[in-house]
Amino acid sequence: MSVDAIMNTEFPAGYAVFFGAEGKVVMTPQSEEHSSTIKAMQYDTILSFGRHAKTVSDVYIDFPADENSAPDLAILRQDAQKEGKRYSFEDVLLISEVVSISSARKDYDDCTAKYGRYGIPVYVVVDPYAAEVVVHTQPTGTGYIAAHTHKYGTGRLPIELADGRTYTLDLDELPRPEADPKTGTS
Repeated sequence: MSVDAIMNTEFPAGYAVFFGAEGKVVMTPQSEEHSSTIKAMQYDTILSFGRHAKTVSDVYIDFPADENSAPDLAILRQDAQKEGKRYSFEDVLLISEVVSISSARKDYDDCTAKYGRYGIPVYVVVDPYAAEVVVHTQPTGTGYIAAHTHKYGTGRLPIELADGRTYTLDLDELPRPEADPKTGTS
């Protein structure tokens, strides 16, 4: 499927659509936890940088080789300028993806390799099901050199950005999936 065909396709409401290597198109239903987690991270960007900080959520960012992404949250350089209708991967200081049941492999493996390969300085995986956040730093051609795991409920997590600013993620305020009343599991 060509990029033009994808860009002009209307996908069903309530789904996130991801485009992977080899022309894969993955549609994932959005959960309340997913949405609430993104909202919590966006709120933390306002507390960290003010309401006019350059951040985007679920907005396409141009990457080379038609590997464009619409991450759950991206924090951009303050001087970032759109090239045409989009920002470039070169403007990104931090990308965060929120794990859903069907996206775990993509978020933990595929995105870690991709964002590292393109030199995204900080990649954060937020996993409501494991109640943890993994912060990847020091990008390489195949991923990241460093990965540090932080549990939900352990306070404020300062994350240093390449431009010297600090994004503070409040691990006490990240939502957790509600238990299924029938099974008692999330």
